[in-house]
Amino acid sequence: MGLRTTISERQRRLGLELKQLREQAGMSAGEAAERIGMARAQLSQIETAKTTILTERLLELCRVYGCTDKTYVDALVALSEATGKGWWSAHKGPMESGALSLAELEAGATALCMHQSLFIPGLFQTVAYTQAIFNSPKLGFENTEEALTFRMERQRILTAENPPAVHAVIHEAALHMRFGGPQVVREQLLRLIELARLPNVTVQIYPFSAQAHAALSGNFVLVIPSVAELSTVVLEQPSGSRYLSERTQLHQYTDMFDRLVENALAPIDVSLAPEAHSVKDSLALVQHLLYTL
Repeated sequence: MGLRTTISERQRRLGLELKQLREQAGMSAGEAAERIGMARAQLSQIETAKTTILTERLLELCRVYGCTDKTYVDALVALSEATGKGWWSAHKGPMESGALSLAELEAGATALCMHQSLFIPGLFQTVAYTQAIFNSPKLGFENTEEALTFRMERQRILTAENPPAVHAVIHEAALHMRFGGPQVVREQLLRLIELARLPNVTVQIYPFSAQAHAALSGNFVLVIPSVAELSTVVLEQPSGSRYLSERTQLHQYTDMFDRLVENALAPIDVSLAPEAHSVKDSLALVQHLLYTL
């Protein structure tokens, strides 16, 4: 079997996990490969996600490394046996691999924690708002029609069967950005309120008056699967998506998100009676901005 020329985040993550398990066991690649009757070069290719690994060999490696957490091992097997195919497969080619990997990660998530400072998160965007961003001059977006369709299809996870819990902290600055003009922004803000009605969606606004945590955090999405150790932080950058998965990085961004939640306004909750909004909360701020449009 030939080596992969394109590597998905799922494949990369499996290789990284196996490498970390080996290093934790204090073994060199040569020692580990010899223990299971594999060539060192083949194990190196597995760890760099250039080739696949049979389930039997994967289980052998976990035993050799002393990994006894069945839930974790089963999750590694699931990563290995996954085909990587889903609705996003139809967009392979026009969409860059980072976008496809994000969609695959979202499809397997039990929770998504996100922070955005200048844009409404993609999972919450209206068609008109997304079009306005993609059509903004000098931002360099290509294949805008394909990208628009792709983004709208990603949003299906919000109302899918067994959807992930989605918690978004959005900086107030994002609500003031005039992509597409007042009417487009108005529809977008109303969309935020509408989505907040979903039982699996939590929306908080981070006000200008709060502490500086949001300015220091940057934009990120913490994708949490059923086994939290396999979570991924996704950073969207001009050069493409960057994925973080080391334990220290996961703890760093989890703590960062907790601080954002703590300092943000109370979540949008349309079920509360008007008199319950006696203190400033996210809904009150959004409604105030709607009034000014």
